[in-house]
Amino acid sequence: MNTAAQLEIRNLQTLLRYGYGIVPIAAGADKFLNLLTTWSDYVPTGLAGMLPFAPATFMMVVGVIEIVAGILVLVRPQVGAYVVAGWLAAIALVLLFSGHHLDVAVRDLVMAVGAYVLARLSGITQGAA
Repeated sequence: MNTAAQLEIRNLQTLLRYGYGIVPIAAGADKFLNLLTTWSDYVPTGLAGMLPFAPATFMMVVGVIEIVAGILVLVRPQVGAYVVAGWLAAIALVLLFSGHHLDVAVRDLVMAVGAYVLARLSGITQGAA
């Protein structure tokens, strides 16, 4: 592969790394602030009934996980992107099975594919370095 193509791949990988690093950190932080939405509304009723604490507390735990995943993407994109891809797919499945927020479920599935692509690109560029 020529140098221009390699540079373009690295630039695209960097763009994805920052996107999939910063967005989970911001979404995770918002689980504590509820500026974007009331996150506890996204906890399915059946799951909320099984929790040993309030849905808002559950979403704060989710927020911590998202912040850690975002940091992992920034520091070790190949590993972190697989974590984010799996996390987004899991969220999408929970939403699909709940029958609520289907628009968010579809968006999260598409984002999971993008995170998977980042993980694969990171593996290729890491091996070429």
